[in-house]
Amino acid sequence: MDNQLVWQEEYNIGVEEIDKEHRRLFKIINKLFAVDGEGEEEKSRWACQEGIKYFKGHAVKHFADEERYMASIGYEGLERHRLIHRDFRENTLPALEEELERTNYSLDSMSHFLGVCSGWLIGHTMTEDHAITGGKVSKWEHLLPNEQLSAVKKTIIQLVFDMFHLESKAISDAYGGEKFGRGVYCRLAYGTERDERRQEILMVFEEKLLINTVGKVMGLRTNRLDTMLLNAARYTTRQFVGRLTEYFPEWKTYNLKEENLLTYEQFRQVFEREKPQVSLLFNTGGAGYFAYCAIAPHLLESGVVTPLQADNAMSEVEHYLTKREEQAAQDAASNRRKVLVVDDSMTIRQAMKQLLQDDYEVTLVESGVAAIRTITLNRPDLVLLDYEMPVCDGKQTLEMLRLEKSFADIPVVFLTGRGDPEVVKQLLSLKPAGYLLKYLKPAELKGKIDAFFEKQTG
Repeated sequence: MDNQLVWQEEYNIGVEEIDKEHRRLFKIINKLFAVDGEGEEEKSRWACQEGIKYFKGHAVKHFADEERYMASIGYEGLERHRLIHRDFRENTLPALEEELERTNYSLDSMSHFLGVCSGWLIGHTMTEDHAITGGKVSKWEHLLPNEQLSAVKKTIIQLVFDMFHLESKAISDAYGGEKFGRGVYCRLAYGTERDERRQEILMVFEEKLLINTVGKVMGLRTNRLDTMLLNAARYTTRQFVGRLTEYFPEWKTYNLKEENLLTYEQFRQVFEREKPQVSLLFNTGGAGYFAYCAIAPHLLESGVVTPLQADNAMSEVEHYLTKREEQAAQDAASNRRKVLVVDDSMTIRQAMKQLLQDDYEVTLVESGVAAIRTITLNRPDLVLLDYEMPVCDGKQTLEMLRLEKSFADIPVVFLTGRGDPEVVKQLLSLKPAGYLLKYLKPAELKGKIDAFFEKQTG
């Protein structure tokens, strides 16, 4: 890997302890860039592992030191800065590390790690850290509130699954425009007929992701991006953004005015000029990375979220409480049964949600431990429990439920992909309320769950 980060004078923010640690982090990244992926495989992998641990340790310590400094000078952007640190520490780094482990430190995964980390480090230093001393304004001061941002993330994850049957995960809530692999950069500009409000969507795709998704849908057997595939990707991007707007009514008045394919330099110019309301980075496992950025200031101005101020606080709080009570009344009137789906596969979880959500209130968790925590907070009427899960399997989860007197009577139906007699015998010996085979047709699965509840009320 022959890339190198070159320390430049403009990176200094004028606080010696912070600048010194930034230079150290640059040096660590450069040592990782210098690791020869073509040399002795075991030695190279060990060097990567040790270098990454060293980088992570220094980065986490630096975040804490930087936050203490900001607190000492009364920096008003401390909480926002702390959230960005936490997002990188708790979401981005673990996702990159997981990919490294899963791929045995492949060149692709190392490229992802170094590209994202070095890009994040430069971008964060040049904007957020300079903002500490008043040199620049924070890039992330106009992000959507957490509730809306979470809704956007969940919708994108669901759309990726619906369109490509691909599991994805948001690994950063503050994507800073860094490179990841060979990228394709798309810009879609939207406007309205009635006023000058605008909205720009920037989508970044790793080239191999387009080959693995759009290429496969088209039946193309290619390992490179060609004209046909790129045009198909453009159409798919418009379709994706169009479907996303269906979930957010306030976006529907916008029409596509302009579409561009950008070089990385052009993308950076747009990205650095604007302050995004959404800037998310996603990992799709081995298929590739993509980013979704929305520059739409009107989302903060159009009543989607009303800022609480002295002159409107009382009325807005009353409005919030009224809406809250109305929603609670609607939920009570619908009397929908609650189903908890416990499965370590996101594909299964999303498929079950899609199958059941029209008639049931569906909650999804990925582990037995998460199931216990969820049941404590929101008792379900039925638990659909994967029998074969890592760490805490279905048997152990059922045993934990039965040990807790208040949970012992919650019906548990096992989900299993194996229907051979020996497995069925093991399942039935645990005396669940039943079991369902994952490979049944959706209509059959839904019919059996409906029948279970009808039997309970009959």
